[in-house]
Amino acid sequence: MGVSDELSKTEGPEEPFFSWIDVLILLSVFGIAVYWLFFRKKKVSVDNNSIRTFSIEPAFTRSVSETGFISKLKSSGRNMVVFYGSQTGTAEEFAARIAKEAGRYAMKAMVSDPEECEMEELTKCSEIDRSLAVFCMATYGEGDPTDNAQEFYQWLQEGAADLTGLRYAVFGLGNKTYEHYNAMGIFVDKKLEEMGATRICELGMGDDDSNIEEDFITWKDKFWAAVCEHFNIEKFGEDISVRQYQLIVHTDLPENKIFTGEVSRLNSFKTQKPPYDAKNPYLAPVKINRELYKGSRSCMHVELNIANSKIRYEAGDHVAVYPTNNPKLVEQLGKLLNINLDTVISLKNLDEDSSKKYPFPCPCSYRTALLHYIDITSPPRTHVLKEIAEYTTDEEEKQKLKLMGSSSEEGKNLYLEWVVLNCRSIIHILEDFPTAKPPLDHLLELLPKLQARYYSISSSPKMYPDSIHLTAVLVEYDTPTGRINRGVATSWLKTKTVDNGNCPTVPMYVRRSQFHLPSKPQTPVIMIGPGTGLAPFRGFIQERHCQKKEAKPVGETILYFGCRKRAEDFMYEEELEEYVENGTLTKRYLAFSRDQLQKVYVTHLLRQNKEEVWDVIGEKNGHIYVCGDARNMARDVHNIILEVIQEKGGKSRQEAEDYLKRMESQRRYSADVWS
Repeated sequence: MGVSDELSKTEGPEEPFFSWIDVLILLSVFGIAVYWLFFRKKKVSVDNNSIRTFSIEPAFTRSVSETGFISKLKSSGRNMVVFYGSQTGTAEEFAARIAKEAGRYAMKAMVSDPEECEMEELTKCSEIDRSLAVFCMATYGEGDPTDNAQEFYQWLQEGAADLTGLRYAVFGLGNKTYEHYNAMGIFVDKKLEEMGATRICELGMGDDDSNIEEDFITWKDKFWAAVCEHFNIEKFGEDISVRQYQLIVHTDLPENKIFTGEVSRLNSFKTQKPPYDAKNPYLAPVKINRELYKGSRSCMHVELNIANSKIRYEAGDHVAVYPTNNPKLVEQLGKLLNINLDTVISLKNLDEDSSKKYPFPCPCSYRTALLHYIDITSPPRTHVLKEIAEYTTDEEEKQKLKLMGSSSEEGKNLYLEWVVLNCRSIIHILEDFPTAKPPLDHLLELLPKLQARYYSISSSPKMYPDSIHLTAVLVEYDTPTGRINRGVATSWLKTKTVDNGNCPTVPMYVRRSQFHLPSKPQTPVIMIGPGTGLAPFRGFIQERHCQKKEAKPVGETILYFGCRKRAEDFMYEEELEEYVENGTLTKRYLAFSRDQLQKVYVTHLLRQNKEEVWDVIGEKNGHIYVCGDARNMARDVHNIILEVIQEKGGKSRQEAEDYLKRMESQRRYSADVWS
């Protein structure tokens, strides 16, 4: 029974159940309840509204859209959707460029993240007149989908939907140095056709090891020609620059409302809360940053403190770090464009239906955007040159920029030579074209986003539960134009030195991998890792050392390591020697390529030990791990293992290839490689 019913009974003279004291108590309780439910809430609401706030929806935030993409297409009068599967941002950038050009071809497009969409709605695309779906799909790792395309990949694998009436085109992004080149693009293109969809343009494949920009613009021209032919479009629209974001300058924001480098949540670096991931990195204090090399080159051993962070990892996982651009380069860019870098801005998407309201966390200062969010050191792509040509006053400079921004053969060749091969960044281009003065907010819209860098973890949690170790060679080289280019992440890590107990921090998180030791310690393993390819194997060896100390049966642990010169760049030499002496490392094969007249690499040693290799993988069901250079070393190792299976296993070439594929599917042959 409610309070009001009880009170009504006290008012009747014939039923005096309560005394006047009871009435006072009940009235007091009622009054407190009314205050709590109504007046207190109103006061809190007024307090909140008195503070000026801004809705922040950074680029990195992902959530399933409240309304389907079909509804958005219909309500906004669009007929084209461009999906992207992106790990480093390039596929997303290509998708945005296609969508931006759609207006020239009588199409109206939007960009969508498949992770935020119900991809089953592809079956409804035929409900929209002249509809078209485009997929820019990057391949990640060993032929895998990117993180944001995992669910879409699984849905396609099921293949239950009928996509009759869907028109589509696919552009894949890959790298030919990897075995499974453009596997995701090929899969999506083939699977959509099998499910009844109609391909309107041949599959495009970009090679990041060569010139993916040229691959993309060449395919893009073919794609738009196919669109025009399919939909009988006769006239192209004008090729004019259209801004995607509106500049908002803030003059009165409190500091706690301004991003200062956070990845997603405002003030997340001040109030750290687990769990830590790509959107919420942990600020790990640097415990140790020491030099591993003794020669002219530099290689860092960095230890990150994760005590009390609840971060867990396994040997073989990757640690991702969010680097910061060199402040001197940021200042240089500000001077070239004569801009006050401390101006606080927001770039707001002019497309109200887009799920990405801002290109990066806003509001923030120009300085913060250039330090933390924008890639200012990579060679800019052709569309950037085309856009900044409009802000160039010298006619010769303008025409050269326009030519490099075109899809003509002359323009492609000039772009390749002048920008790519000469390693020119946006700063170098603005230096070499002094009359080019694009607004900085437009550059922020055009340039790619600064991405996290991934390193193989070089420690084991069994030995180092409260720290994560990484091993990184400092990247620094001279360019053909006489400039010195430095790697963003490694030059930044180089500055993270511990000084008198002062420990700088590194924004990081752990990315799980499939590159792990066998579940049974007694399984023999062969590890092949020249240079910094040794990193994950240092963790593996530590793990097996701990297992031996626990009196567990541990199988053969064989290491192949190589570097240039033993006296200069033999990293972790003392540690490895100790592991050989205590029996953790069963065998250690070393190749120092420049210590003799004829170069010797780990692959030479591997080829000499075919009997032993077959004994491990063929007779003892052991595992092989490869880490390092994908372009040469990993490919050579792959071929040598095929030779071993053929020669020592008595198999034909085809049987050997099938055997190796089974090893890969069983994760008995694993590679963690880069180009």
